[in-house]
Amino acid sequence: MNDALLAQGVPLVLGDVTGQIDTAWQGTIAAFAKNGVPQSKGRCAGVFPFTPTDPGWLYALAPAERPPAVTAEVPSPPQAQSGAWQFSPAPEVYGAAVEHAVEQLRSYETPLQKVVLARALDYRTAAPVDPMAVARRLGQDPHVTSYALPVPQIRSGKTADAQGDMRWLVGATPELLLDKKGAAVMSHPLAGSAPRSADPVEDRRRAEALLVSTKDLAEHRYVVEYIHDILSPYCHNLTTPQTPALQKTASMWHLGTRISGVLRDADLPCLALLGKLHPTPAVAGTPLRPALDLISRLEPEPRGFYAGTVGWLENERDGTWYVTLRCAMIEGCMARLHAGAGIVPDSTAAAEIAETQAKFIAMSDALGIDLTH
Repeated sequence: MNDALLAQGVPLVLGDVTGQIDTAWQGTIAAFAKNGVPQSKGRCAGVFPFTPTDPGWLYALAPAERPPAVTAEVPSPPQAQSGAWQFSPAPEVYGAAVEHAVEQLRSYETPLQKVVLARALDYRTAAPVDPMAVARRLGQDPHVTSYALPVPQIRSGKTADAQGDMRWLVGATPELLLDKKGAAVMSHPLAGSAPRSADPVEDRRRAEALLVSTKDLAEHRYVVEYIHDILSPYCHNLTTPQTPALQKTASMWHLGTRISGVLRDADLPCLALLGKLHPTPAVAGTPLRPALDLISRLEPEPRGFYAGTVGWLENERDGTWYVTLRCAMIEGCMARLHAGAGIVPDSTAAAEIAETQAKFIAMSDALGIDLTH
């Protein structure tokens, strides 16, 4: 059984887009942008990994009603097992990587201005995790777009089947990478973060401190300038606010800037523009090449689909794509979560460990992981 057939008939959820997969195609953003989508009419959902040269998936959806699992009552998180989770790398190892990155950023010999370093959390349950149930829990936050998409894989030496060989990318992203409708184009990057507080006074204090944080404003500016510079040649009108605004989720405050414009060519394929934008400094760093080189040296394993992009196409020209954040790759009883933080010369290991810990909260709560023990 090939990879595409493995996904046939499998449900997916991506914000308001729901249905069952009719056809699946594997490829890179660049390949689809160059060669076109085999089925160019109607809506396709898709997911692509962090590394642009690695292949992702596009899915044509079969006409169907909203899957019953999506409309069911939101279930309680599963009971976590004692000792069933661990960080990868350990916090002290991640902290050492942050300190090494800061040394590089402060060096006069490097062009690097920012790098994003991620870490993972591995979780094992007694029973298989239901990806749709996790997506429903995450979707209770109105400030995010929740998703659950299959990521097929074939294991060598065994027969593939939809239950045993299907991974699921499940998450809830607050960050819009690209929205294109005809000539109208928009991006809403987020960079610079602070954890929320249950105390309303403290929560407001953290939000106001984020708005004037020199470190976070610099981190955010790199992302905004990058996206502005990428979109500008394609637009005859592009609006980029000078200062960011606060954006919130249930667990985090973010700095966000809504960039909007009018394209010179309304027929420009959405994936062609997406390929120019991904990955942004929000998930990689700036300049891009030295940031990616440092990530490959300091992160112990490839990110896979974390910090990639997830979204949909409308008739190939238009579409909406998000940065794949607050996510986990779920496979049976196993889940791997990721969280990252932007490192700039003023960063400290303790602060970035705390930030990534806070960014695990949305997904760990949905899975029933108690990170306080």
